[in-house]
Amino acid sequence: MVQYIRLLIEVRRGKDMGIAALQERYGQTMFIIAGLGNPGRKYENTRHNAGFMAIDEAAQRYHIAVSEKKHKALVGRGIIGGEKVLLVKPQTFMNLSGESIKEIIDYYKIEEKTQLIVISDDISMEPGAVRIRKKGSAGGHNGLKNIILHLGHDEFQRIKIGVGEKPAGYDLADYVLEHFGEEEREVMVQSARSAAEAVEVMITDGPDTAMNRFNKKGRESI
Repeated sequence: MVQYIRLLIEVRRGKDMGIAALQERYGQTMFIIAGLGNPGRKYENTRHNAGFMAIDEAAQRYHIAVSEKKHKALVGRGIIGGEKVLLVKPQTFMNLSGESIKEIIDYYKIEEKTQLIVISDDISMEPGAVRIRKKGSAGGHNGLKNIILHLGHDEFQRIKIGVGEKPAGYDLADYVLEHFGEEEREVMVQSARSAAEAVEVMITDGPDTAMNRFNKKGRESI
C-alpha cells in the first residue's frame, strides 16, 4: 500500500518518468540478479568473470537482452520463474561492484535481504562447484567486500561458483585474471548453467530449496 501511495504522489507531482517506469519502480516485486566480473574483452573467460558468465547464461536461457547501460552497469529486464527480474553486470570493475549494486537497490527500492542475488567466483571451491548462501562474509572476495561496504551488512543471497585454489607461488590477482584452459572452460560453462538454473529455483522455491538441490561437497570460503 505504501508503494502505491508513493506512486500516486510522484504521478501527481508530474515527474517525467512515465507511468510504466513508476510502476516498475514501485508497483511490483523485482529480483536483482547481479553477476560480478570485470568489463572488457581482455577479461572474458577469466576466473574472476564467472559471475558474468552466469548472467550471460541466464540471459540466453530466459531471452533477456542485457544491453542497457544504466546505474554503472549493463542491465536487462525480463521474467524468470514468473517473477520480474533485472539481470545486472556491473561495469565499475570488480573492486567497486558495490557502487552499482547500491545505486540499483536505492532506485528500485528492493529489499536486498530477499530480492538481491549476487553471483561470484570463489577460489576456495573446486572448479565447477556451485554453492548457495543466504548471507556471509566476503571470504576475501573484493567484489563482495565492496558490496557489503556499501550495503552496510552481509545479509544478501549469493551464488558462489568455484574456480579452484591458486597454485603455490602464484599471485592471487594473476590467478583470478588468468584465462581458462579448454578443459577448464567446459567445466565453467556447465557451472554457469547450474548457477542460472539455481537463480530460478531461488526465486520460485526459496534459497533453502536451492541450497539442498545445488550445494555440493567441497571447501567453501568462510
